[in-house]
Amino acid sequence: MNGADFTLHRATIRGVDIAYLREGAGGFPLVLLHGWPETKRIWWRNVRPLAEAGFEVIVPDMRGFGDSGLAEDGFYDVAAESRDVEALVRGELGHERIVTCGGDLGGVVLQDLALRFPGLVVRQVMFNTVLPLLGDAYAEAGVEVELSPVTLMAADYFQRQANDADALAAELTTPEMRRRYVAQMYGPRFWAAPGAFTPEEIEFHAEPFGDADRFRASIANYEAAAVKRELSELPRFMEPNPTPTLVLYGPEDHVIPRTFPRAAEVAFPNRMGPFVVPGAGHFLQWERAELLNDALRHFCPDLLARA
Repeated sequence: MNGADFTLHRATIRGVDIAYLREGAGGFPLVLLHGWPETKRIWWRNVRPLAEAGFEVIVPDMRGFGDSGLAEDGFYDVAAESRDVEALVRGELGHERIVTCGGDLGGVVLQDLALRFPGLVVRQVMFNTVLPLLGDAYAEAGVEVELSPVTLMAADYFQRQANDADALAAELTTPEMRRRYVAQMYGPRFWAAPGAFTPEEIEFHAEPFGDADRFRASIANYEAAAVKRELSELPRFMEPNPTPTLVLYGPEDHVIPRTFPRAAEVAFPNRMGPFVVPGAGHFLQWERAELLNDALRHFCPDLLARA
């Protein structure tokens, strides 16, 4: 599980040292992008099967996460991360067309990527992420925009990380405290289906967040989302996304609103789904890895045939 059988690549992308996996070179490019509190490790169960299916699987750590470096420009926001991905896949690896897949923060970045760089993303797969701000359109479709009490209670971490990040980071004074804080999201906070992660797996995913600078950088994304931190530029997050999209939803998730499937119908007019995935929560790519791998393969058979 430590990933020793994957080759770690590095590239300087827009001044940031970006670490990434690249398996199945020569296949159709597929970018898998993690969220919070995740790193590229959350895709461990997907990389090899998807490469064997015919994809060139590209899995970066975003700036400030995992094995990637910190951003000297200080920007940890959706637009900066989207531009990093474009520079990696197009500038460094030479790809002009890609498929993308992600949830949580990664899902937001991938939505921006498709809109910011027309023609780059030919298909995308989204699950358990934040959807664009389309208040009137959601209301017209009868989608409840107010969060339920359960979601509001589960989102207390979001409020703290967005509005009190320095104080939170200062309270977590040791690597063990930072890892224990992150580990809650994989266990007792019920982001995932009960029992989806063993104690050893939780330790594996929490380990990179023991570093103080990377932990602080990771929660800076929440400050940016709440506009409590300077943005590199505004995200493309206030318009429907016309990219062909497969929408999945893990219902065992206490932090993504239950209205996600209905709202996704509005956000992605050119879509398959939404499809509910039993037994999955926030970390669908780990909890139901085989299902996601099969879904990607069946969503892109024509692209794989051309690779």
